[in-house]
Amino acid sequence: MTVPGRFPGLNDYVEAERANRYAAAKMKRDETERVAAEAAAQKVPSFSRPVRLGFLWVEPNRRRDLDNVAFAKKFVLDGLVAAGVIAGDGPRLVAGFEDSFSIDKEDPRVEITIEEEGGRS
Repeated sequence: MTVPGRFPGLNDYVEAERANRYAAAKMKRDETERVAAEAAAQKVPSFSRPVRLGFLWVEPNRRRDLDNVAFAKKFVLDGLVAAGVIAGDGPRLVAGFEDSFSIDKEDPRVEITIEEEGGRS
């Protein structure tokens, strides 16, 4: 599945947390809902067995540190749970992740691949 646009990074989240105790919660809720809506719109199937996830973080430029960008996987995982794509995001159901990074000024996005342990994707 693909989520268009750029997610807030860790620094954005920390700044929101410090500014107002509700701002960071709203940011998380909004981003989680955005992922859940994309999963539903793209008809992403549900998985009942443990999964591995691949993330291709496509940024508009090289300004943010990679770990700052990849922090957004929290929003993605919670959105996938909210959409019913995965039953949970704990270690029993998420076997691992792989992060890759790219630049596209015109089309920032996150491409997410989900593969069930044992082969289904």
